[in-house]
Amino acid sequence: MDFHHLMLFFFSAVGAFNGLFLSAYFALFIKHKSRSTYFLSALLFAISTRVTKSVFLIFYPDTSNAFIQVGLTACALIGPLLYLYVKTTVQDGKIGKWEWAYHLVPISLIMALIWYLYPYQDNPFLWRRTQSGFFSWMLYSYWFVYLVLSAHLIRPLVWKLFTKRDKLIDRDVWLISLVSGVSIIWLGYTTTNYTSYIVGAFSFTFVFYLLVLLWIFKRRKATLFFDEPVKYANRKIETGEADVLAEKLKLHFEEKEIFRNPDLTLSDVAEALDVPSHLLSQYLNDNLGKSFSSFVNEYRIRAVEQELLKEDHQLTLEAIGNECGFRSNSSFYAAFKKIRGVTPAQFRKAQK
Repeated sequence: MDFHHLMLFFFSAVGAFNGLFLSAYFALFIKHKSRSTYFLSALLFAISTRVTKSVFLIFYPDTSNAFIQVGLTACALIGPLLYLYVKTTVQDGKIGKWEWAYHLVPISLIMALIWYLYPYQDNPFLWRRTQSGFFSWMLYSYWFVYLVLSAHLIRPLVWKLFTKRDKLIDRDVWLISLVSGVSIIWLGYTTTNYTSYIVGAFSFTFVFYLLVLLWIFKRRKATLFFDEPVKYANRKIETGEADVLAEKLKLHFEEKEIFRNPDLTLSDVAEALDVPSHLLSQYLNDNLGKSFSSFVNEYRIRAVEQELLKEDHQLTLEAIGNECGFRSNSSFYAAFKKIRGVTPAQFRKAQK
């Protein structure tokens, strides 16, 4: 193997080997394991096995047919494992005890039967991406269906990303990145004939990005395991108590308009509501998915809009912002643009 092919092999294989390492790490070495971490470990193992098969098949054509068959079987499990991991993470592990079996056991049995009846060794044309490659197209179509299901689960997170009305938490960024990364790998397999080169590179980038994200989360003291996505996930506020807090907040923000105080703090609001500060913070973060500043600024922006919709208002934009609780013009313009997607001047012009 010349230097050129050696480098292609290295960059194609390194991502797959890193994926196998991370798979073992999540399965064996983390302290707080959950179903979601096991699904993540299995997902990384399936992707890495699939990519490793491609790399060795291209660079070492005499690779064992049994290993090739294992790689193709792993391809059938990538989609279901991605879906199960995303679902358990989004729903904080609240899925049926045996739901995983409905997604993994049938396809595993089907692949075992196909392996027995139509092994790659005797029917390679059925497993290649050609017109007669029925099993190949079946595998990638099956993978695609689960990609769509996974994307459907994270659609609220993507909406938050583009509207910028609510701040994305680390878990949200992670899930969007994961589904996007697996989608890129799927595209690499289904849109090019140079599968191992491109998918190996994609896999390397994908797994490297995983490592960078893990390092960032560790430096920020965030969870490495993504099974505790919300600050207060283990002690959520009961529905009845949450309803009482919602009514109190409505009274003080909609009727008393305490948001007009530019020096308003979480402690001030908690004192007005006669509740502990940590309880109010828990409600805002866990039940509403918003920070205190985002919650207050939304009320301030709505008040600004009501002023701008008045036909006889005489105040400047800056004065209206100050009247509605913004301490400075910069914070006013930044909050308005973040929540509404346009500047106050653009909003006022659109109403004329």
